[in-house]
Amino acid sequence: MSLRARLRSADILVAPGVYDGLTALIAERAGFEALYLSGAAVAYTRLGRPDIGLTSVTEMADTMALIRDRVALPVIIDADTGFGNALNAQRTLRLYERAGASAVQVEDQTFPKRCGHLADKSLISVAEMAGKIAAMADARASEETLIVARTDAIAVEGFAAAIDRAGAYIAAGADVLFIEAPRSGAELKSVAEAFAGKVPLLANMVEGGATPIQRAADLGAMGYAIAIFPGGIVRALARSAEDYYTSLHRHGSNAPFADRMFDFDGLNERLGTDELLDLGKRYETGGT
Repeated sequence: MSLRARLRSADILVAPGVYDGLTALIAERAGFEALYLSGAAVAYTRLGRPDIGLTSVTEMADTMALIRDRVALPVIIDADTGFGNALNAQRTLRLYERAGASAVQVEDQTFPKRCGHLADKSLISVAEMAGKIAAMADARASEETLIVARTDAIAVEGFAAAIDRAGAYIAAGADVLFIEAPRSGAELKSVAEAFAGKVPLLANMVEGGATPIQRAADLGAMGYAIAIFPGGIVRALARSAEDYYTSLHRHGSNAPFADRMFDFDGLNERLGTDELLDLGKRYETGGT
């Protein structure tokens, strides 16, 4: 089922954050129907850097292609600001689409951007952002590829301005609307009320961010179609990695940490190693 078709369902779609083929595979096997690839997750894991606009379009597209090679689920991918003007945004759309993305998210911050839950953001004009959305819509090879328009205006221009910007982005051709960092449950509800029935809405759940964490079911009851948890896996693994390396340094052995990690066979089972080796043997005999 395409992402566009899935969003016609009344049930909210939960898209967990992933950052490589392994996390995508584990999320798929956990039962999720779609995935989310954020620029922040790639910055954290590939660069060891914060989400302040340091990732490149090629790093994102390469990561998307590796994920697509491993799983078949729809992937919503972060395009930040489109990495430049409207023409850059078009190129980003084409690169991401060829890499296997199902939806491309673009935001109205200036470049370089920063995490939507950090302070001191700045925005481009409504007209410039609308132009990027229109350019991306013109560039896509398939109408099944969705354009997610994000506005960071709440923190910069206020809630009313964010609502106005969001309306302009729908008019420009956005398929999904993402109003970043509502500051309360009341603001989350107000967003849903403003756009009910007009376009699918995406809610971003960031642990420790500006928006209070909500259950997906509660967001669905408000009227949201998608709930993303973009960085949770990185925060969980970073905490686990810190504990693991501390333990290894202290004990000189993995034995004290053994109950908190897969052993050799356990990880290979989850990777499907035996199945791939059997497939290789079949091709060695002519594919029969």
